[in-house]
Amino acid sequence: MEQLTRDPRFAELTLLVVDFEALTPAGRPAEPIEVAVLALRPVGGGLVEVGRFEALIRPPADVPVTASDVRQTGITAKLLAHAAPAAEVMARLDAHLTGPPYRIVAHHAATEAGLIAHQAAHCPVLAGTRLLDTIRLAKAVLPGLGSYRLDALLGHYGIPRPVGRHRAMPDVEVTARVLARLLSDGCTAGRWHTLLGLDAVAGRPPKRFAAPPATEQDALF
Repeated sequence: MEQLTRDPRFAELTLLVVDFEALTPAGRPAEPIEVAVLALRPVGGGLVEVGRFEALIRPPADVPVTASDVRQTGITAKLLAHAAPAAEVMARLDAHLTGPPYRIVAHHAATEAGLIAHQAAHCPVLAGTRLLDTIRLAKAVLPGLGSYRLDALLGHYGIPRPVGRHRAMPDVEVTARVLARLLSDGCTAGRWHTLLGLDAVAGRPPKRFAAPPATEQDALF
């Protein structure tokens, strides 16, 4: 990955590896119930964690947590009862984003982009940030793998499936490990050496743009 980290545009980035857990009520957009972010900076030919954020999110009262949801994530209605609503959580997350430039990184980034877009009024900085999709990176680096689901990539790279798989922070942590391997392998294979090359292969524009807030906040990452 050293060639990539020598690119000035990549070197100044903070990569925000993001994952949501969400409810999917019929006939309406998905509702987030948990978010996690791991902030990574390019340092010395690798990626170093510089911050993290995680929170449960209370869904609207008319969106129930089903038995299927609990089986998938282990997150129950009782756990969410005293959580803050999405507007508050996403505003709190966005308040930390005072040191651009950023790229959001997600596995199947279209899903995260949609969830963020529906909360854009509360997280304008995040909602205006370009994305990198680790599925697209994996398809470029590992053609013919057969499956590009996160578990398949964990298996390919010998990364243990985390305890708490399908909770936001464990999924973010292993996605970050997969990202590091993909970036390194892509450099070795000559697939990219610059941020421009990464964007060409795996970049996505934000689903909806909103201007960042005018007031300054203390930076977490």
